[in-house]
Amino acid sequence: MNPDNPDQPKAATTRCGLIAIIGKPNVGKSTLLNFLMGQKLSITSRKPQTTRHRLLGIKTLANTQMVFVDTPGMHSGQNKAINRYMNKTVQSVIHDVDLILFMVDRMKWSEEDELVLRHIKQCKTPVFLLLNKVDLVTDKDILLPYMEEIRQLHPFAEIFPLSALKEHNIEALESAIEKYLPKGDFYYPEDQLTDKNARFLAAEFIREKITRQMGDELPYEVTVEIEEFDQDGKIIHISALILVEKTGQKKIVIGEGGSRLKLIGTEARKDIEDLLGSKVMLKLWVKVKSGWSDDERALKSLGYDDLS
Repeated sequence: MNPDNPDQPKAATTRCGLIAIIGKPNVGKSTLLNFLMGQKLSITSRKPQTTRHRLLGIKTLANTQMVFVDTPGMHSGQNKAINRYMNKTVQSVIHDVDLILFMVDRMKWSEEDELVLRHIKQCKTPVFLLLNKVDLVTDKDILLPYMEEIRQLHPFAEIFPLSALKEHNIEALESAIEKYLPKGDFYYPEDQLTDKNARFLAAEFIREKITRQMGDELPYEVTVEIEEFDQDGKIIHISALILVEKTGQKKIVIGEGGSRLKLIGTEARKDIEDLLGSKVMLKLWVKVKSGWSDDERALKSLGYDDLS
């Protein structure tokens, strides 16, 4: 309380706010989130549209709580229900945050970047432009002129050249973010790291391994549903169902003699054990569910529940 006025609340000494990380697919948003958090929360791969859901990464420092919102990549040219779901997720997020981190791929401005920028221009939220993967730019002398050129596109609050993968300029970015957050109480307990539960993260880690293993062999029509998640003493038992759309895709995921499915399970189990700090017994099955990625009812039943 203010000693001169007992009825006046004490001025806030903490800062807290929502920070959206947005951009086109495969630009490095999830890699950035994982580094900012100091641990793996969001799945990554070289395949575009790996991230499908909004995920919060909650980082609490002494007097600041930064709530990062990792989002799917905004994209055009695809009109399945799952693609509409992902784009709608991004559009809804940018109007409900305190700061936007708009990530682009170094000096490769694209039509999809332009699509994201059009949505940004519809809100009044401060925007940082992040030029990612600058470690791949061989001639650094062209960076400053390009930054001046891109500055004309929008009144960006800050422009940061960085490398999420090589951890270049991330500390400076984090310091700037703190200054833009409003004063106020923390939204979440100080020890909470995300808004997603262990079942969700386990399913995502399995899907990541499928995506990385398959490469171009498997389209995007694959998802994972956790059927069992039980703890027996120090061991967590997880049974997961991998859904694909075609019989041929099922054979690809399983592999000869079940070899590929076994490798997916081994790699996913390691990440899940690191996350949960417990031994995990993981069982995987593959099932064909035709047309799930373009069926809004099926998507809602699988946890894609933001469609209207």
